[in-house]
Amino acid sequence: MRKKTFLLSILFIFSAAFSFAAESLTYYKASDPRFFYMGRGDFANINHPKFWVPGAQIIFKFKGDSCTVDLTDEHLYGKFFNYVQFIVDGHYSRFKLSAVDSKLSVGDHLKDTIHSVIICKTTESNIGFLQFNGATCYKLLPPPTPPKRKIECIGNSITCGTGSDQSVIPCGKGEWDDQHNSYLSYGPVTARALHAQYHLTSVSGIGLIHSCCNLKYVMPQVFDKINLRDDTIPWNFSLYQPDVVTIELGQNDGIQNATTFCNAYVRFIHTLRKDYPKAHIVLLSSPMADSTLLPVMKGYILTVVQRLRDSGDKRVSKYFFSKRYHGGCDSHPTLAQHQLMANELTKYLKQLMHW
Repeated sequence: MRKKTFLLSILFIFSAAFSFAAESLTYYKASDPRFFYMGRGDFANINHPKFWVPGAQIIFKFKGDSCTVDLTDEHLYGKFFNYVQFIVDGHYSRFKLSAVDSKLSVGDHLKDTIHSVIICKTTESNIGFLQFNGATCYKLLPPPTPPKRKIECIGNSITCGTGSDQSVIPCGKGEWDDQHNSYLSYGPVTARALHAQYHLTSVSGIGLIHSCCNLKYVMPQVFDKINLRDDTIPWNFSLYQPDVVTIELGQNDGIQNATTFCNAYVRFIHTLRKDYPKAHIVLLSSPMADSTLLPVMKGYILTVVQRLRDSGDKRVSKYFFSKRYHGGCDSHPTLAQHQLMANELTKYLKQLMHW
């Protein structure tokens, strides 16, 4: 009897030790295939990928009651830190990083169950890169199946979500980037409504032939890069082939010579066609355009679409927003207005793509 009791005690101790080992925290490197990435990124170092574009995301699932993520911020000029958004089980929080290297809990008082996590870079390229190094949790699970539909949104500060979010710091206070929120800008909101992945290929101040704000590049020059702001690191277009590409350019160009502008726009679409032979391309009006610029811009877009369709490209169309959206910082759309814009664009794309 003593022998049997002793053996049972040994089995109990071994079982408890095994259970503890199985539930111990583990550090998972960024190269683990259970992390899913959305948005252009530099994976030259697969354990430390870097993201400049607004809206870039790290998506994963884990089991347990806690998880810590390891992030590095470029911290440009000794003052910029990126804003990030944590979306955990559908609940989100937006905050500014406060250190170059951060190990952050994805949530407090989590239940010991399965959780879904999205980490989104809500600021844009000129704030510097966000680097993901890995996560520490009890058990990393396979990521959610990504949507098959894919959208890419090319544009300027409007597409970036600049000036839209005053929830932390109001307009005119803090730094220029304090009101950025790409996660809730019209493109991502539209993509989620359509159950689609999305990429934001956008830079504040950029134009088609003329950029503002001392920006030395225009979109056709930098479109093929991972870091658009500095025109560096070539992007591999085979990694993401969108079904729909929206283009919102022209606000920073202002009124230009119509022939020059339209010729440049047609050339840009031809360039896109080489990279995206099957995508439907939609030219958008600027929701910030005033009563002087808007009719001119609509004329440009109508001319470009007609020329492309006459040349045989039937997968080009246009959408004009129903009104001006400019209630945010520096006359950019607010978060509420981005939602309204997304409602319009979602309805149009559903009809266009039969989604």
